Amino acid sequence: MKLLLKDGRVFEGQSFGASKSIAGEVVFNTGMTGYVESLTDPSYAGQILVCTYPLIGNYGVPDKKTWESGKIQVAGLVVSEYSENYSHHDAKHSLAEWLKESGVPALTGVDTRALTKKLREHGVMLGQLTNRGKARKFIDPNIENLVAKVSPKKKKVYGSGPIKIIAVDCGMKENIVRSLIRPETTVVRVPWNYDFTKEKYNALVLSNGPGDPTHCVATIEHIKKAMAAGKPILGVCLGNQLLALAAGAKTYKLKYGHRSQNQPCIDSETGRCYITSQNHGFAVDAKTLPDGWEEWFTNANDGSNEGIRHKSKPWHSVQFHPEASPGPTDTAWIFDEFLKSL
Repeated sequence: MKLLLKDGRVFEGQSFGASKSIAGEVVFNTGMTGYVESLTDPSYAGQILVCTYPLIGNYGVPDKKTWESGKIQVAGLVVSEYSENYSHHDAKHSLAEWLKESGVPALTGVDTRALTKKLREHGVMLGQLTNRGKARKFIDPNIENLVAKVSPKKKKVYGSGPIKIIAVDCGMKENIVRSLIRPETTVVRVPWNYDFTKEKYNALVLSNGPGDPTHCVATIEHIKKAMAAGKPILGVCLGNQLLALAAGAKTYKLKYGHRSQNQPCIDSETGRCYITSQNHGFAVDAKTLPDGWEEWFTNANDGSNEGIRHKSKPWHSVQFHPEASPGPTDTAWIFDEFLKSL
């Protein structure tokens, strides 16, 4: 099997996943652990994930309690060295078995250092995992509404507390739900295009998700109505972009994207730096934020926006993942502060 890049570069290796050809956007993650959480993160829909950490699969795959969704979401996986022998007390089966059962192709024996350097120079690139000699047409997965593919079709309710929170699932990680469930809350998880404005609720949470946020027209319109009603809003990852678009700002595609568990983000008010978990390819253009809005966090590496908030209204969002999973948990307090304010 081989990885074919749109610029003609070829990386050969051995297959250890499903025997099939797929196309997608080739991206890399610099996390040293957490491949189970990454593979099940819906924000990776349409992407071929390259792990920069050299050894992957050594602790196997645990049961669904630690997954971030009900299945593997990546289009394909590329690693330097797959560990055939796994060892962990929670492991149920090997990574290869899981990939094959899920129909997801994977490639091992690749010089991921060289591949990552190439992606760092060029930016994310379209590619294909295939056994064929020639590549098929390269199609950018971001031209379609990936959120519509990963969002659930029906709403689901958690808890029975007096504080009702609408959680818009645009590809929501399970740990966001876990972070919101408290004795005092009722969390109503709804599809990306669900019209929640007709319901009685106390606050709104906008989840993470894949692809270009501008495709989520219905979600943005519903957020505008929630803002007109003065409802408290918290956005996470894609939710940061959706809140910005609803406010009248613009978004753009990052050259590389941020995918790791070690992204440093600076609180614009206190100057404190937090280490965060991230997975996104688009960002908010802070220069387009309208009057009344301000940057809450910025990325210490490239200066891109990592969060926004309104100066007087209860609306704020972050580009990183305060729910972590796999970690770190430096910013879990964001959920605590949000819930205390309700």
